[in-house]
Amino acid sequence: MVYIRLIIRKPTKSELLELREIARLQFSIPGEFLIPDNVHVSVSPNTNRIRFILINGSRYLSIRSRDYRFNLYLPAGRVLNSILPHPRLRVYVKRDYTEFVSKGETLFSRHILMADPDIRPGDEVLVVDPGGKLLAVGRTRLAGWEMTYYNRGEAVKIREGVLECQNLSH
Repeated sequence: MVYIRLIIRKPTKSELLELREIARLQFSIPGEFLIPDNVHVSVSPNTNRIRFILINGSRYLSIRSRDYRFNLYLPAGRVLNSILPHPRLRVYVKRDYTEFVSKGETLFSRHILMADPDIRPGDEVLVVDPGGKLLAVGRTRLAGWEMTYYNRGEAVKIREGVLECQNLSH
């Protein structure tokens, strides 16, 4: 296994503008809403590219190197859940499956109550309970309409669940 030591620093003005533009394009919100001024970035020493965006020393977002889009972590998911209109980028889970998803388990189609029909495979999404409370963040395997149409298969690969993160912090 190869370990790469990342450099943590404040982003330059141009990097901050670029990160905000990525947020605007990917999530259709003003970039300042998701990327505040107090962020730090983790940069690869080999490529000098940003890999992670950190707030208060914890992972907030990461950048996929192949397409330069964000991967969500729970702190960023909480921000998006508070500012995006419902049901934008949300997958609603049936009440009896919320605990499993909160623990970081994979979300299957049969456990989905509703999903934003504009979601495409590979999109970063917010997984919420029927009331809109954030349970997890992850990447979709299916389009939004397919998640509710089909009764089989993996719908969302969960990256972080709220209970999973609480257990790690104790």
